[in-house]
Amino acid sequence: MAKYFIGAIIVILILISGYYTWQTFGTAAPPSYSPEDTPSMNTYATSTFSITYPSTYAVDDTYAYDQFEGKPIAGLKFSVPLAMTEGTNLSSDSGVSVEWLPRAKNCTGDIYIPANAKAFELTVGTTTYSVATTSGAAAGNIYEEEVYAIKGSSPCTAVRYYIHSGNIMNYPQAGEGAVSEFDRAALTRAFDEIHSSLILNQ
Repeated sequence: MAKYFIGAIIVILILISGYYTWQTFGTAAPPSYSPEDTPSMNTYATSTFSITYPSTYAVDDTYAYDQFEGKPIAGLKFSVPLAMTEGTNLSSDSGVSVEWLPRAKNCTGDIYIPANAKAFELTVGTTTYSVATTSGAAAGNIYEEEVYAIKGSSPCTAVRYYIHSGNIMNYPQAGEGAVSEFDRAALTRAFDEIHSSLILNQ
């Protein structure tokens, strides 16, 4: 009887020891982040607006939207950083732009898109946007655009989300050189943060 009792105690001790070992070494510690992991924020300001963007984004202040033949739309573009495109099907020309049409009589999103797009209104806080979207594909590339024209702004000012990606089926899915689908939710959040920081000086 003593043998069984001693054996039971040994089994219990082994189980307790295993449990504490698992708690100590088997549970991954939460990742630690340093300030370097979060990019600093920069502000770009003009006489008509200011906008904040991550320092990792490339700024092009000579940008113009050129999909209207002979009628480019002046603007300012923030292109995604390399870290968002490496190993994914997202193209480096994807980004957020602020554009303006000084002569527009009616500030709506559809006047910023060459395709026949129908605009709809969206109110966020105290700002009402006229929103228009379009998407297309060519030669294995996918082009998506969302334009948020600010109702009543003068000059007519809009924010464009431009997402250029490759058809994921055209890339290797496993092994060396494998490419994964870009994180659409993370990209949209990043674009939304830039967009929401826009302040018009009117």
